[in-house]
Amino acid sequence: MDAPPVSERGTRLASIAVASALFMEFVDSTALSTALPSLATAFGSDPVHLKLALTSYILALAVVAPASGWIADRFGPRRVFLTAMVVFLVGSVLCGFSQSLAQLVVFRMVQGAGGALMVPVGRLIVVSAAPRERLVSAMSWFTMPALVGPLVGPPLAGFILGIASWPWIFFVNVPVGVLGILAVMRFVPPLHQPDPGRFDLKGFLLVAVGITALVGTAEIAGVGLVPLGVQVGTALFALGMFGAYVRHALRHPRPVLDLRLLRVDTYRASLVGGTVVRLGLGATPFLLPLLFQMALGWGPFETGLITIATGLGAMACKPVAPGVIRRFGFRSTLILSNFITAGVTALPAFFRPGTPVALMAFLLLAAGFMRSLQFTALNTVAYADIPPSTVSGASTLAVVTQQMALSVGISFGGLMLHLARGGSAEGTAMTPQQFMLPFLAVGVVTALSGPLFHRLSPDAGATIGGRRPAPREA
Repeated sequence: MDAPPVSERGTRLASIAVASALFMEFVDSTALSTALPSLATAFGSDPVHLKLALTSYILALAVVAPASGWIADRFGPRRVFLTAMVVFLVGSVLCGFSQSLAQLVVFRMVQGAGGALMVPVGRLIVVSAAPRERLVSAMSWFTMPALVGPLVGPPLAGFILGIASWPWIFFVNVPVGVLGILAVMRFVPPLHQPDPGRFDLKGFLLVAVGITALVGTAEIAGVGLVPLGVQVGTALFALGMFGAYVRHALRHPRPVLDLRLLRVDTYRASLVGGTVVRLGLGATPFLLPLLFQMALGWGPFETGLITIATGLGAMACKPVAPGVIRRFGFRSTLILSNFITAGVTALPAFFRPGTPVALMAFLLLAAGFMRSLQFTALNTVAYADIPPSTVSGASTLAVVTQQMALSVGISFGGLMLHLARGGSAEGTAMTPQQFMLPFLAVGVVTALSGPLFHRLSPDAGATIGGRRPAPREA
């Protein structure tokens, strides 16, 4: 790939401009999470069922994302990125006009189709434009504005619900998106990608059907909506589709998701370990608003204010993360951050009406800090040993697996809450004790990625982390 040389200032501006899309997405998703109880009242639905509004978006993103690498290479990353932002804005407006949960789910999928192109193509632009020695810094700037989203989203949702109706949660995306589009047009240079060849239609269909079946299985598992035989059958069908795709991908010269990239140790550790982490953490944005509003009796605005702490912790970590990685290396950073993240993520299980608000805020702050450190290391080490010609495919595969994990994680959190409530959700009040099982389960699942990080080499990612490899004995 022939990328023109970019100055350090240009790299930073391009990263921030692209991150405006992620900022919009994070504002949207965190605001929606805070508004779930209000939406449940508006649509006359149980709050647990409103997880469909979250998983439908992620499902659409995961289904469309496999094609994003080919589309970006074929039509140019910058052009595709701008188009994706427009699609996302159209979906946002349609969501605001939804009259039922079914309509909201459909229009959230339109948003997801736009997000499916924004996320991997945005990462492709940053990784392709930044020199290897500035990759950690570029990724840090790339994620920095996106972390403002969790700061703005919850209190914004609470403020909107206090003075207006829930549709305005989606309408506020319009001015943010327009400013983002102008920034991308101004600061992101055109990139010339290699010829992607013919589109792998068969592989795309296998992956799309497999992802849909997997997410569908996660949604219906254990909640009594369909017979057990149907649940097992759907799960086996999903596994069959993925098995068929693996056989296809290993034979196809240019598969839609290149599984051969998993041969690279650093990429494999980031992908597999990051997937396990997101399985655990995906449930948190769904569970926290329900805990505060439905179990502790807080209002949307108070909920939004305290969940700001998570975003503040993430923001505080971003300037620190490159130095920590440079000092301790990717392996040690991932192991330690995963251990602490698992612990602090599980602690809301013990939040009660008498728990000091300052203590809650501090724990959420610590969770945001450690989670940000972990994801910065994960997202960067993934590209340490990836050849430039395969960055597009690596970004696409990473986004697809990440979104699948987040979607299944939300369903997992919903299932744990359903079980904690005795399997009877409709019309029953939520209590703080019912959130013990979901949060403890989330913490345990998050910790399962620790052994995967132990298998990394101590020198993993040394070429991009600014840390000299340890001398080897003769």
